[in-house]
Amino acid sequence: MPKVNLLRQIFEATENVWDRPGTRPAVRKNFRAVIDCGTPALGWEVYASGTEEKRCYHRCKSRFCPSCGYRATLLWLEEQEAALPDIPYAGIVFTMPRELWSIFRRNRHLLHDLPALGAGVIQQWIRIKYGASVLVTVVPHTFGGDLKFNSHLHILISAGGFQESSGRWIPYLRLEKDALMRRWRYAVINHLQRALKAGVLRSDLKAEDLRNLLSIAYQHARRPRWIIFLQRIASKSHFLQYAARYVRRPPIASWRLLKVTEREVEFVAKDTKAGLLVRTRCGLPEFVRLLAPHVPDLYRHGIRYFGLLAPRAKGNNWAGLFVALDQQMKPRPLRLSWRDSLLRYFDFDPLLDSRGHEMHWVRTERAGRQIL
Repeated sequence: MPKVNLLRQIFEATENVWDRPGTRPAVRKNFRAVIDCGTPALGWEVYASGTEEKRCYHRCKSRFCPSCGYRATLLWLEEQEAALPDIPYAGIVFTMPRELWSIFRRNRHLLHDLPALGAGVIQQWIRIKYGASVLVTVVPHTFGGDLKFNSHLHILISAGGFQESSGRWIPYLRLEKDALMRRWRYAVINHLQRALKAGVLRSDLKAEDLRNLLSIAYQHARRPRWIIFLQRIASKSHFLQYAARYVRRPPIASWRLLKVTEREVEFVAKDTKAGLLVRTRCGLPEFVRLLAPHVPDLYRHGIRYFGLLAPRAKGNNWAGLFVALDQQMKPRPLRLSWRDSLLRYFDFDPLLDSRGHEMHWVRTERAGRQIL
């Protein structure tokens, strides 16, 4: 069986585990989408030539679908490469103590606020230090190499910034790792303390125990650990290629799924501490429970933009930014049609019959079950 179908096989075998009223709607919708993608369940288009007729089944377009996600990733990469100016960038990873992971896993409404908190920390510090604004792209992650829940942020920022007081671009802003760590630590703990006080933080711990946990996490910068990774990146392409692997695709690549049986799945896990790839076996229900928390909630973006990249700021000052950088804005790439994208990225024309003759659209057929 092709590896691209192994995720579908897993979801079909565990339907009684995840297709329940108590399961998050986003999980049920995305798992169902992977099962139905490219099958009669979603309907199809009928194309015909003079001698042949064939069905082209509709795709699910889910961010959790390995097939649909790959095509969407390639399109997103082209758009970002054209939109972002050609300047040096820096990469930042904001982490938090593992004691806080379960809190954000259970309180997803608070998890959604982390990108704004992380971007706010960076923007505020740079504004105070340099009086400048920067380009900020935030990719929230909820998983590590072993698929366990691990909330953290991957952030791309411009190495320089636009100083409004002088109307010029400062090519290099020196970032201070410890200063950013302290502000990030304060932002997260303060966010949780305010939620606890407002009664919107759910936990199995008593309120007093939870307050003590947050207090300890804040007071000890090293234990529990708050780790900030800071890396200067020569170009935007490096970060975009990395981010694209996770933004519109499931948290485990198809090549990491080795074997699926009636009882278990064998996959490649990443031991980040040892820097090794480890063959791991896991029961099917447990594997699905590992994946479920990483399904993005409905109507939530996989990437967030702040600073000079914020939609409002970008609309007002985007052209002026390129003038300050002495660069020309690149036109947005044309959105490729379904056929053209398959030709470009996969060298495959879906509308040629077995003899190489052109096929034309005939009709749309709608059938099968609907995605919840």
